[in-house]
Amino acid sequence: MGKDVIIACDFSSKEEVFAFLDKFKDEKPFVKIGMELFYAAGPEIVKEIKKRGHKIFLDLKLHDIPNTVMKAMRVLANLDVDMTNLHAAGTAAMMEAAIKGLTREDGTRPILIAVTQLTSTSEERMRDELLIERPIDSVVIHYAMNSKKAGLDGVVCSPLEARKVHEICGNSFVTVTPGVRFADGEVGDQVRVMTPAQAKEIGSDYIVVGRPITQADDPVAAYRRCVAEFVG
Repeated sequence: MGKDVIIACDFSSKEEVFAFLDKFKDEKPFVKIGMELFYAAGPEIVKEIKKRGHKIFLDLKLHDIPNTVMKAMRVLANLDVDMTNLHAAGTAAMMEAAIKGLTREDGTRPILIAVTQLTSTSEERMRDELLIERPIDSVVIHYAMNSKKAGLDGVVCSPLEARKVHEICGNSFVTVTPGVRFADGEVGDQVRVMTPAQAKEIGSDYIVVGRPITQADDPVAAYRRCVAEFVG
């Protein structure tokens, strides 16, 4: 599987995201549409960005009862996104229902990945607030194994856990890793972070990069730097 950089387009309006994408004259970056933009602009924003030639990771992190998730995924399947996700904490039954809903009549479907633990979650927060006593890396691996057994294609995990996920679940099991920052950049609200070069070294398949690109003085140059460091 080829590696790729996904830009997190965390904008609050259609105008903002198109002003950003218009800066890219020679590339068509893989983009992530998250809750902020999707809730602000609706499903049409997905269709419009797709028409521009971009691959899309629709990051809505579904987590509900299996039947609700199945029906929601059935709707998302018609948006022609390339990747979407849910929370692994929703259990295997929910994940299996999601695959059923996401699979189109011709048997095709977007890549489906599960969020293990958010990169803003530290082991201390997980223990004290979520009452999960196991070490965070053990929890991430367990959630990844559950996701694979349920038939998902991969997981969202921190770059710190990507190598172990591949060791346990196989190299074809996709790892999508947010929490990536340049060595000379700000960490922000992420807790478990790594540089693009480090993410490449430990075997991440996709890195998701937001503010280091979207808030850079020259976003196109920042994107190209990311690609150079991660893809080579």
